[in-house]
Amino acid sequence: MLKIEHIGIAVKDFANAVPLYEKLLNSQCYKKETVESEQVVTAFFRQGDNKIELLQSTTEEGVIAKFIEKKGEGIHHIAFEVADIHAEMARLKAEGFVLLNEKPKDGADNKLVCFLHPKSTNGVLVELCMERKVQG
Repeated sequence: MLKIEHIGIAVKDFANAVPLYEKLLNSQCYKKETVESEQVVTAFFRQGDNKIELLQSTTEEGVIAKFIEKKGEGIHHIAFEVADIHAEMARLKAEGFVLLNEKPKDGADNKLVCFLHPKSTNGVLVELCMERKVQG
């Protein structure tokens, strides 16, 4: 694990949440992106080296909608940047952590991602992130 890449926050509505976080962080949202595989729209904020990702569900059946229904709006996950997502996934699996996906998936912000089941991380949803290599 290289660093905390971002903190993901589940929100009901970008119309209210984006302006709130722009005021709170004194920073403009620099990117919005839809991640179809996760049924979410994301909004990113940067404050120095730190990033916040707001997550709004695109469907009532999406994981974010279900999370908000069960727990309310708030911190959804913490993401860690890794140098080699495949090696880190293998290491964590060998250490007994439960991976929610067996292969890295395309995530927001040009990342390959993998999530760890909260039952194996004391209730915290952990995301591993690795910058996608630019094809050239």
